[in-house]
Amino acid sequence: MASSRFTELRDKVREFPLISGVYIMKNTADKIIYIGKAKNLRNRVRSYFTDSKDHSPKTRLLVQNIQEVEYILTKTEVEAFLLEASLIKKH
Repeated sequence: MASSRFTELRDKVREFPLISGVYIMKNTADKIIYIGKAKNLRNRVRSYFTDSKDHSPKTRLLVQNIQEVEYILTKTEVEAFLLEASLIKKH
C-alpha cells in the first residue's frame, strides 16, 4: 500500500464512530477482503493501522491490500455479531 493511501485510511478511521458495528475492507478491485465486527469501530479498525511489528504476517498482508474501509453501525454488539456472520455468508 502506498504510504499516502495508508495515511489517508488512518486519518479516515480517526473519524469512525465509537460504537458497535461491522467494518468491511476492500482492495483496489473493490473486492471485499475482510469483514469484521467491533464493539468500538474506531478503536478496532484503528488497530490495523498501528505499528505493524505487533501484527501477524497475515494481518500485515491484509493491511497492505486495503484500499477502502467502510462500516455499518449496529445498536448492539450482538447485532454486530449477527450482521458480520450474515455478510460473511453472503460474500
